[in-house]
Amino acid sequence: MSTPIIADPIQAGIAKGWNIIDAAALTQDRRLEADVVIVGSGAGGGVTAEILARSGLSVIVVEEGALKSSRDFRMREAEAYPALYQESAARKTADKGINILQGRTVGGSTTVNWTSSFRTPPATLDWWRRHYALPDATPEAMAPWFAMMEARLHVKDWPGAPNENNDILRRGAQQLGIPTGLIQRNVKGCWNLGYCGMGCPTNAKQSMLVTSIPAALEEDATLVTRARAQEFVFRGERADELLCHALDAAGIAPTGRLLRLRARHYVVAGGAINSPALLLRSKAPDPSGQLGRRTFLHPTVISAAFFPQRVEAWAGAPQTVYSDHFLAGPLDGPIGYKLEAPPLHPLLLATTMNGFGETHAHMMRDFPHLQGMLALLRDGFHEDAPGGRVGLRGDGSPELDYPLSDYLWDGARRALLSMAEIQFAAGAASVQPAHEMARRYGSWREAKSAIAALPQGLQLTRVASAHVMGGCAMSGDEVLGVTSPDGRYRGLSNLSVHDGSLFPTSLGANPQLTIYALAAKLASGLATSLTGRPAARLAA
Repeated sequence: MSTPIIADPIQAGIAKGWNIIDAAALTQDRRLEADVVIVGSGAGGGVTAEILARSGLSVIVVEEGALKSSRDFRMREAEAYPALYQESAARKTADKGINILQGRTVGGSTTVNWTSSFRTPPATLDWWRRHYALPDATPEAMAPWFAMMEARLHVKDWPGAPNENNDILRRGAQQLGIPTGLIQRNVKGCWNLGYCGMGCPTNAKQSMLVTSIPAALEEDATLVTRARAQEFVFRGERADELLCHALDAAGIAPTGRLLRLRARHYVVAGGAINSPALLLRSKAPDPSGQLGRRTFLHPTVISAAFFPQRVEAWAGAPQTVYSDHFLAGPLDGPIGYKLEAPPLHPLLLATTMNGFGETHAHMMRDFPHLQGMLALLRDGFHEDAPGGRVGLRGDGSPELDYPLSDYLWDGARRALLSMAEIQFAAGAASVQPAHEMARRYGSWREAKSAIAALPQGLQLTRVASAHVMGGCAMSGDEVLGVTSPDGRYRGLSNLSVHDGSLFPTSLGANPQLTIYALAAKLASGLATSLTGRPAARLAA
């Protein structure tokens, strides 16, 4: 049987003459001008670029990472993490207590995420409306924007059966009377490979890499890659210029070449660590005093279970089953958590799980029989949950300080107990929480007693997160918000923020679809204000 030919829209576009500048190849400084300069090509930057370009505006998109395409995605962790992730998938909080997975390539995190697509939980929107003076934070007001982006990005129910890794969550929860749901995915013609986190090799994932960025380039937008947005130059209450450092072929060290980008308007969409950091480096005005503060993760804890049957958690659609059962209750009560089943691949598993020597080797030998479950803690709704703060290291690079309080550790313990009980209910032979002092427990009775007694704390409980939010919070109250409800940055008349840093709290759900919808809403308003005409509508 012959190997199917996979069309590569990126290589086809390059051949057509798309306006792409690889800053690593520059031999001299450059000056560029456009109506709008967008920093970042992920969920917020990509959607914004497409809407503005389709609305007749000239657009420049600046991306720190490189432009990769399906021919570069070979389902190999050793290649993918250094090439496609911030800090080679090893970005950590200041105390090294939380590992943070963020994309760093054209398409941003949408190129490497696991395709899970949820609308913003209504309870979260209601909280934002009541506490942050955001009148449009209602399911009804956001529904048209969700619908538009769901159609554009082919967000639909996954038609296939869950893989064994996900079905264990479903079966175990069912045994305990815990409701579960099925996750919608932004895929089209998916091959069900399970390697979404390393870039989609078949272009089935409808990321910004294969949808909005190509659409903007077809409208004569310019894409600048391997260029680090270093700082804005301000004149009065306006951003006058954006200075970008060209990076080397590895995308790490500056080459000494400088790009000066000028625009009528600037949109910052570098993600909820890099966006606040850019504005901090630029010494942007901060009338609320909140820039970089109240940055939120979904602190995530992990439970591994070993089954008699083969699970092969690396194969098949990565996330298709979830449970919000433990999100119920008042938002400002004990912290809630969402349960999902992550895909497991050897390198990421080996570096995330506890143990060393023979114990660790034994776990890896059992890898085909290992099932993984994770709990995303919903942070930001309680007085003991102030989130973290983005700061700058001595070299100007960003760092997130994220203290974990007793409030969060209580949630971690409850989540580890919930996951272990579900895994045993599904037939696990043993369960091992990701905790330095944990071991394999052979029964729910043994695990319940042991997990309840485990000390929860920094460097003991393994915590990770792929969701970063806040730091440029939007609010109708200028005391609470770095940005106004239309995404405009307070104190600067020609600068907006269009990414997850706008969120006043965490979501309690995977954030990509919320960022898509919010960016579509804000970009449409911006296009109208800059052109005096209705913004372009995105179609499937």
